[in-house]
Amino acid sequence: MNASHLPVQASGRIQQAKSPYSVRRVPPAAMSLLIPDAAPHTGDLVLARVEKLGQHRHLELTTGRRARLFQGDEIILAYGNRYAPDQFEAEVPLDLGGCHMVAAGGIASRMLSHHRRISTATGITPLGLIASPSGQVLNLRQFALKKTEPKCAPPATYAVVGTSMNAGKTETAAHIVRGLTLAGYKVGAAKVTGTGAGGDVWSLKDAGASMVLDFTDAGFSSTYLAPQADLEEILSILTNQLHEAGVDCVVLEVADGLFQRETAMLLESRHFARAVNGVVFAAPDAMGALAGTQWLQERGLPVLAVSGLMTASPLATREAQSAVGLPVLDREALSSPKIVDILMVSQRAGSALGTAAAL
Repeated sequence: MNASHLPVQASGRIQQAKSPYSVRRVPPAAMSLLIPDAAPHTGDLVLARVEKLGQHRHLELTTGRRARLFQGDEIILAYGNRYAPDQFEAEVPLDLGGCHMVAAGGIASRMLSHHRRISTATGITPLGLIASPSGQVLNLRQFALKKTEPKCAPPATYAVVGTSMNAGKTETAAHIVRGLTLAGYKVGAAKVTGTGAGGDVWSLKDAGASMVLDFTDAGFSSTYLAPQADLEEILSILTNQLHEAGVDCVVLEVADGLFQRETAMLLESRHFARAVNGVVFAAPDAMGALAGTQWLQERGLPVLAVSGLMTASPLATREAQSAVGLPVLDREALSSPKIVDILMVSQRAGSALGTAAAL
């Protein structure tokens, strides 16, 4: 074996490195060796040195704290692809050559393009893939939650989808969680797709969700370029785990927009249609709201309401109400206990929530 492929003992060095949100399920004790020359794969852990600070100057730690980065810092990251029209397009490189940190949650990748309004990505030098004491490269899939089989009927489940990144999906989902919680329900929440970062998860938790998961809990640093079978597996793992936790209802967030590859694949799958009782659509304007609701309805998905960035403007809200013929809800309406009345438009969801309300 070439000497450059031999594992190097580096447990002390790894333990001193800053560790991010995306690798929080990996026990620190499992990180022992470095493999300096190997081909990385999505989800592999890497120890890297910060070479040049760019757009991301902080790392979201496993604790949730944003740790400031300095040139020369050694950090732990997970390799992953990224699709973010407002930030970066990036793909996992073929080798351990210099690349970038493309998400504050701790994602290593090779930047292909970036939005002109932001800085280039923070440059890093990979020092080696992180391996276990036995020499096995550590990958997030090894520490994923297991798929469970539901033992009874699933709780009412609602999905929040949108036109694009920054359409207001997380705010919409968080305020729905708030409204259901104030109505007396035990709410579970999950972000099904996206790039590993903790902000959306913490927003859902802060809104009152009793349990919040995301795709990293299912072993994925990112869902960009994932095949449909993996997307469906993530959805099953997360919803079944929430089901097992005994929640009354579930709120899901699907990242990015309807034209994004993975979002479209998931929403067009029978698996998603069977899992979801209703959809709330987030849009920045009336035109987006109309096009998005029509796209969903053409695929047989029940759209219950519209919300998102446009509801910050009363005028845009009125335009959308006139165009889509559905309730257009601002944050105050979403976070009201009366949100139950809107969600109960769905027959199956109405039955589940009505039973809970009678208890």
